[in-house]
Amino acid sequence: MTIRYSCISCGREYRTDEAIYRCPSCEEASESAAARVGPTGGFAKGALVTIFDPKGKPRRGEPVNPLSFLPLPIAQMPAFPVGNTPLARPPKLLQKAGFPNLCFKLDNLNPSGSLKDRASILVASQAALLGEKRVALASTGNAGASMACAGAACGLEVVLFVPASAPRAKLLQSLLFGARVVPVSGTYDQAFSLSIEYTKARGGINRNTAYNPLTIEGKKTVSLEIYNQLGCEAPDCVYVPAGDGVIFAGVHKGFADLVAAGLAPRVPTLVMVQAEGSNAIARSFREGRQVVLSRASTYADSISVASPANGEMALDCLRKSGGRAVEVSDREIAAAQAELAREGGIFVEPSSAAAWAGFLKDRGNVDPQARVVVLLTGTGFKDLAAAETLVFLPAACEPRLASALETLETVYGD
Repeated sequence: MTIRYSCISCGREYRTDEAIYRCPSCEEASESAAARVGPTGGFAKGALVTIFDPKGKPRRGEPVNPLSFLPLPIAQMPAFPVGNTPLARPPKLLQKAGFPNLCFKLDNLNPSGSLKDRASILVASQAALLGEKRVALASTGNAGASMACAGAACGLEVVLFVPASAPRAKLLQSLLFGARVVPVSGTYDQAFSLSIEYTKARGGINRNTAYNPLTIEGKKTVSLEIYNQLGCEAPDCVYVPAGDGVIFAGVHKGFADLVAAGLAPRVPTLVMVQAEGSNAIARSFREGRQVVLSRASTYADSISVASPANGEMALDCLRKSGGRAVEVSDREIAAAQAELAREGGIFVEPSSAAAWAGFLKDRGNVDPQARVVVLLTGTGFKDLAAAETLVFLPAACEPRLASALETLETVYGD
């Protein structure tokens, strides 16, 4: 199936039925410049985005089929049912926030526990259409576990390069799904480069976030579902956690495609939330120049990226949506994670909690009557070590009521 792509950097368009990752013209120019003067320190150039064809889409007010907005058919959906995740409205959190129209998109309920399943199913279908049996990628954990899960369901070999520091639960998840996991003594950015070298040398499909443009296409379906769930209306504001910025770009692409189809009047205000220790895109937006960090460090490992591979596109989406970038501390992320669990019954990993922390920090800029969606992207069970820092388990009491009551009074003040 032929797909049309446009380069975010130079505007060139491409039509191909083969796998394509970056704009060939921009890649050649970047390699030539690096050979002459060394690395520039800016964001990578040549990211591709698919060109959406709005013909034959539903009329305004009618629910959309998210799969009909994709550039290729999903052949593997029965094996790996992705999406249709609920919107939650925990009354205690809504009342506490003072936003009656606030809701949470629970993409932590996808098959592998991550929004990234939306991208993995599309890459699995790409592999099937091209007759490929192997998919390679780099990940701090979620994308790898997601692709490993999809690979197990769809009969694909998955080769995963991960920083050795990635949370153990995520690595175990990938191994259980049968992925060939290669821990890398280095950063995510180094694992990313290594996975691309591997694909060029050994073939197969590369699923890398911010490299394979179909990852953005898969992730955009979350916006189409939100549109359906809000009665065929776009929300006023969406809070999105960001590291590389691919989920953010996917959320923007989904709403932009709805606008292109005449189904929504505008793209909602999109608020990118980054950790203070991994804020390359937010800082670039604030300072009006491209900033690459010397290192990234945050409690929220899934959004810990020093050099965002999708930084240029994410900045473009921020500007087009009239959006904002919010930076939150690790302490704010941890507090948000605990609050979601204790007062909303929603257990998410730190990167997801960053979105809630961002809303809490930014809510003074939002009309309390606005329809606000906080996007929660990954389950808390992926990083139990982080969750353990938020709780205290009392010592065992004697099997007597008096001893149990003493524990309750001493520990909980009951």
